[in-house]
Amino acid sequence: MGATEATISVGVGAVILNDDGRILLVKHVPRRGDFWGGQWMVPGGNLEPGETLEEGVIREVEEETNLKVEVLRHVSTLDRIVREGDEVKIHVVYVDFLARLVGGELRPGSDVGAARWFSRGEIKAHWDEIHVDTRRLLEKIGFGKE
Repeated sequence: MGATEATISVGVGAVILNDDGRILLVKHVPRRGDFWGGQWMVPGGNLEPGETLEEGVIREVEEETNLKVEVLRHVSTLDRIVREGDEVKIHVVYVDFLARLVGGELRPGSDVGAARWFSRGEIKAHWDEIHVDTRRLLEKIGFGKE
């Protein structure tokens, strides 16, 4: 088995709702072989060594959106394992938090091609453009397609 070749990474993400009840999603610039590029997802990324989960999500949100947030509470933990045959290519544990906007002006970072606020109706209309893992998160927190 090739599982020993893969590492397990921790991804942190933020569910950010504005005063109108819209949720912020970002779309990463697609890169060859990228599992996440070109699809809408909550802002977030990999936890760095020495960071707490909350520190990581605050940093990632600012890097991707230029927004400052306050972490309110944990909302979801999910995992993603991508295999090719017997080989594990990706193993990520996502830890997502509800966060409150406290400052900044929305401006996509260098690895993010777009960022925008989505209403529940817009989420439903763009469901097929939302990353499968973000769909799982949205359904888990009651913001899904149905």
